[in-house]
Amino acid sequence: MKEYFTEILIIIAYSGRTQAAIILGAIGFVVISLVGDYYLANFQLSGQMSGLTDIIKEKFAHRYDKVACGVLFSF
Repeated sequence: MKEYFTEILIIIAYSGRTQAAIILGAIGFVVISLVGDYYLANFQLSGQMSGLTDIIKEKFAHRYDKVACGVLFSF
């Protein structure tokens, strides 16, 4: 098990593509999370639909989280 872990670390250390993929995945995760929070911060419905504001915010926040995790793991 120790050799397997060492081999993975060596691949990450010497492979530029792997490092780029990890960095791009992390950046994409952070950016999508921040954009989602920004768009949902001032989300308000008016009139009869105002009671659904919190429910819709939760649904969209969950969707942004799923997309961010998808980007992180796909890279």
